[in-house]
Amino acid sequence: MKRDQLAAKILNETNLLNRFLDYVKEDTQSVEESDTCPSSPKEKNLGRKLVEELKSLGLANAEMDENGYVYAKMATNCGITKKVAFIAHMDVALDCKGEGVCPVIHEKYDGTVMNLKGGTVIDPADTEHLSDCIGDTIITSDGTTLLGADDKAGVAAIMSMVEYLGKHPEIKHPEIRICFTPDEEIGRGVDKINLQKVDADFAYTLDGGAPYEVNYENFNAFSAKVTLRGVSIHPGYAKDKMVNAIRYAGKFIDMLPKTMSPERTCGREPFIHIVGISGGSEEVTVSMILRSFVREDIEREEKIILNIIEVLKAEEPRLQVTPVFTESYLNMHEVMKNNMEVFGYVKKAIEDLGAAPDVEPIRGGTDGARLSFMGLPCPNIFAGGVNFHSQKEWVALEDIALASAVTVKILENVK
Repeated sequence: MKRDQLAAKILNETNLLNRFLDYVKEDTQSVEESDTCPSSPKEKNLGRKLVEELKSLGLANAEMDENGYVYAKMATNCGITKKVAFIAHMDVALDCKGEGVCPVIHEKYDGTVMNLKGGTVIDPADTEHLSDCIGDTIITSDGTTLLGADDKAGVAAIMSMVEYLGKHPEIKHPEIRICFTPDEEIGRGVDKINLQKVDADFAYTLDGGAPYEVNYENFNAFSAKVTLRGVSIHPGYAKDKMVNAIRYAGKFIDMLPKTMSPERTCGREPFIHIVGISGGSEEVTVSMILRSFVREDIEREEKIILNIIEVLKAEEPRLQVTPVFTESYLNMHEVMKNNMEVFGYVKKAIEDLGAAPDVEPIRGGTDGARLSFMGLPCPNIFAGGVNFHSQKEWVALEDIALASAVTVKILENVK
């Protein structure tokens, strides 16, 4: 199925390999602590490159705005007035080193273990999908950084779609909109998006994993910060006076349900994940993320945290504890269930390629979740990458071409 003729043609007739290699070498790691958009000015370097490339492919209207968003439009060639957008993000994750990416090409992958630098090992025995890719062109980093297929594989797939359609005017398509976003990895990918410039009836993000993944359900996502303030005093005179915030932060963490941690949950199970702890003996902040497919589960998770706080305050009345809960994004299914024709186009596209969509809820989120609630229904499509956010990240070139083929077929199905 992966050897679909359209995907093969896209691979042979476009500059897919070279553009992907070029994109991943650009350092576009977003910066959590920054309050600018984009969070790092280096993200604009890739944005400028994409604008020039889009113009070279015939989209003279391509532009990047002051916030680093890239927009472009391709007119219909058959009078279909529906407007379809394809979206991917340019930044890469913060989980490991993202600068100085040196992509390594493994041609005609033979199914064996890939030993990279720094002791990084990619073993098909414990790596999803890799054993399906024997004979393919596998791309990894050198093992010391992430690769950046999340989401530069999506960017490359969309760009190759544009190139392929330019070479094949016989393919009838509706109005097409392109948008590349910054800062998705820090949850701000659509904070400054201009939906008037996107100007679409519906959209697809290309930000998923292996073929033929399609997502129209994702976690409800909230963050929680619990600040514990104790009483500080010289430790030599602390008896019956000091209240050590670090100790109570440890108690708070220990009282969280261990069965609700990410490493002990899967499928549709919700979780509470501790992502950071900072401070000293006087004051400590514990940062968490709360995730669930069902909104009511988020409320239960908040109540668990509030109940633990009450127990700690009862134990030590001098302890001051302040919880703050913040919404990050919601489950796009609430929007998509009323816009299932948008999923129908991608379902038909994958079936046209001889496969069936792998419809899975995302134990995470994409720009499409927030866009859906902003009035732009936007399910997520695979882009080919595997082992995101790690030095073990890899992608098969043929899978990026396959994602690009799906976008072409979607356009052929829109009437």
